[in-house]
Amino acid sequence: MKVAVVGGSGYVGGELVRLLLRHPEVEVVQVTSDSMAGKPLARAHPNLRKVSPLLFTPHASLRPADATFVATPHGESMRRLPEILATGGLVFDLSADFRLRDPDEYPRYYGQTHPRPDLLATAAYGLPEVHREAIRTSSLVAVPGCIATASILALRPLVRAGLVDPEHVVVDAKSGSSASGRDAGPAGLHAERSGVMRAYAPTGHRHTAEIEQETGVRVALSCHGVEAVRGVLATVHAYVPREVEEKELWRTYRAAYGEEPFVRIVHESDGFFREPEPKLLAGTNFCDVGFAVDPHAHRVVALAALDNLMKGAAGAAVQCLNVRAGFPETTGLDFLGLHPI
Repeated sequence: MKVAVVGGSGYVGGELVRLLLRHPEVEVVQVTSDSMAGKPLARAHPNLRKVSPLLFTPHASLRPADATFVATPHGESMRRLPEILATGGLVFDLSADFRLRDPDEYPRYYGQTHPRPDLLATAAYGLPEVHREAIRTSSLVAVPGCIATASILALRPLVRAGLVDPEHVVVDAKSGSSASGRDAGPAGLHAERSGVMRAYAPTGHRHTAEIEQETGVRVALSCHGVEAVRGVLATVHAYVPREVEEKELWRTYRAAYGEEPFVRIVHESDGFFREPEPKLLAGTNFCDVGFAVDPHAHRVVALAALDNLMKGAAGAAVQCLNVRAGFPETTGLDFLGLHPI
């Protein structure tokens, strides 16, 4: 398959190019960036030195491809995608522009009216663990947000098993600096970011809409930035209406993810890494989920860790490509991570 990447100069775009250049079933034919047009890929992504002769091209020069990955800021792809879809290729959108099925949520969470609400119903939510069959047949796949992915994978099995009070779920999410993107602004400067544990969205985070859409429960989401480059850790406080035992949680999560190639259940009795740890997942497409029972507070604590640039973005997009194109789902995503790092 011939594939193109739109918005390839950012962190997510760089991860996409890195993965796709080594994918045995695809050929990267174009990578666009207005700010880097005419420059080699390695100018933005030094890890790609001597890997590809491609140069960045302007967005306006985009040519039709079998699959196009769109990694532009929120608000841009909703204007650009109809034209790309018209060429007949597959589109994998890594922005938030087609993630929400309800167009009324866009003014609330993104401050604008969606110009193409008709396309929202055609987009598959790009979480294969939940929507694999829809992804297989859709020409437009909306790749989830990183915090949303971790939160949904931690929480959804509990909801489906009827273990959760649907009005009392709290998610505390922590993310590394790369989740803010290459152009994060003054708040992303090292002098401002170093050493912080910053509550940058105590309420109202945009990923709330995705989590509620995919789990069907009301979620109170608070988000913090921590001193790490990659990684998301979502801690879900799910209040339960009855007593829950740990064995029941094991059965619940095994039923949900026992056959999933990229979700691992991590809940061990000893060792340094008894529960999910984002550091171990850097560069991988895994999401590790864990849990604990708190009878004192009548809650289950569910945890999920992932690399925000991989399972939280580019890796998930490639996983969706594999599902859609009929390739083995793990193709091009077999990196196991490093330890120590």
